[in-house]
Parts: sequence; C-alpha cells; structure tokens
Amino acid sequence: MSEIAVRQPATFAAPARSRSRLRVFMRQRSTVAFLFTLPLLILVSVMVVYPAFYAMHLATLNKRMDRFIGLSNFTFLFTRETFWMVVKQSCIFAVSAVIFKALIGFVVAHLVHAIPEKGQRKWRGMLLVPWVIPPALSTLAWLWLFDPSYSAFNYVLGGLGIGPIPWTGDAMWARFSVILVNIWYGAPFFMIMYLAALKSVPAELYEVAAIDGATFWQRLWFITLPMMRNIIAITTLFSLIVTFANFDIVWILTAGGPIDRTHVFATWAFRLGIQGGDIPLGASVSLFMLPILAVAAVFILRDVNKRAERM
Repeated sequence: MSEIAVRQPATFAAPARSRSRLRVFMRQRSTVAFLFTLPLLILVSVMVVYPAFYAMHLATLNKRMDRFIGLSNFTFLFTRETFWMVVKQSCIFAVSAVIFKALIGFVVAHLVHAIPEKGQRKWRGMLLVPWVIPPALSTLAWLWLFDPSYSAFNYVLGGLGIGPIPWTGDAMWARFSVILVNIWYGAPFFMIMYLAALKSVPAELYEVAAIDGATFWQRLWFITLPMMRNIIAITTLFSLIVTFANFDIVWILTAGGPIDRTHVFATWAFRLGIQGGDIPLGASVSLFMLPILAVAAVFILRDVNKRAERM
C-alpha cells in the first residue's frame, strides 16, 4: 500500500506537466497571433493558392483542354508581336500610375498633416471617397467624361478655344486616360498610408532639427523620408501588384482598344481566354505577371529587411 501511495502522484505528474506546457504554449503571443490569422491563411489558400496552381495546370493544356502540351502555349506567345506590346503597355501602365499615385499621395498627406487635428477628419473622409467608391461605378462616370460626343472635358476645352480631344479614340490619349483614372482611384490609398506614417514620426525630431536651423527640405530628406521608408516600400509593392492585375478600369474605358493599344495582362487574358475560347492561352498570359511581380517583390522586401536588421 505504501508503494502504491508513493507511485500514484508520479502517474499523474506527466499529464499535469503536459497540460501546463500546453497552457503556456497557448498563452504565447505567437500562438495567439497564429490562431487569429489561421482563418485568413485558409481563405488565402483557397482563394489564391489553389487558383494559381490550377492556372499553371491549365497553361500546359491544349485549347480543348484534353491533352498535355507542356510549354507550347508560352512559346506561341513569345512569337506574337501583340504579346510583347501587352507586356510593354502593362509595365508602362503600372509603373507610371504607381509613381504618380505615390507622389500625389505624399504631397496630399503632408497637406492634410499640416491641418489642425480637428479639421483633419473631414478632409480625410472627403479625400478617401475615390478609393471607397467601387471602381466599376467610378469608371463609368469617367467614361461619360471621356465620351467623344458629350464629353464634359471637351465641353470645357471648347469654351477655352481648344479643339476636342479623342480621349479613348486615339492610342496615346487612351493610355493617358486609363492611367489618369487609375491614379485618381489609387492616390487616396497612398495618402492615408503616408498620413499614418507621418503621425508616427516623433515630433521631437522636427523640434531638434528646427533648433539646429534645418530647412523644410532638409527635414523632409533627413527625417521624414528615412522614417517613412518602409511604409513607402510596402505601399508601393502592394499598389504595384494591384495595378498590374487591374482589369475593370481598362476594360470599361477602352476594352483594350483602339487596336489593342491599351491592353494589359488582365484584359488580354480575358480577351483570349473567355471571349476567344482559349482558356489555356489566357491562363498563360495571366501567369506572366508572376515573374515580373516576383522580381519587384524580391528587390523591395530585401531592402526593407536590410533596414530592419540595421535598426
């Protein structure tokens, strides 16, 4: 009996220790964060990862999707002049739109940041309206503004003695139009991100710089930009991905015209895959965004990681 009495606590010690370890593990911040993000990870896997691998599978099939042809779809695209034109137009569209969105957002964020705190809420709400409105609805309004017969822009220009502009009928103006609408839609996102970054910069740094006699441009270059650099990089990367994959603005305004001069990856993939009935070829076109964005992501994130290690 004495031996049993001695051994009983030992038999219950192991489960008690395992329960305490489990309790400690569940209370860790990393575990809690992982459990909170787990539904999002599952959603991303279902909505993004699976379609991406399925698109890779489709790109290796023939038009009827009943035979494996390997990389034939990709080699066929390499021989088409339209494909390289779409690559060029997609890069011009995305890079130019992101640059102007970043510049406008940076300037507007500083202007809003200079307003007293009580008045900032009103301006933030008004300036976020273009980003809040669904892109398809706002693009339809822009389509009316660019209308060749009843264009509000041409009406104003006519009052100034300037001839009508073929906003969506000429290749150069059509490219300008789709970039302009994308800038109008995306600049508020940059503004609100940069405004949040500006509010995180310690005011003491500006006070010390002002005491040392630093000018506005010196404070901007040596304080503001270094403190905002990571936010600028991440926001630019996110906007670059979204802009490259943009479909609705280009499709509603020009549908890729005139003569395929405004097609981007998404619209041309839709034209080939859905309208043309060649889904594997359309999937092949859409997959070409992946290496371009991967290269951009590697350079931007590597720079962010280097700065994080130095801090």
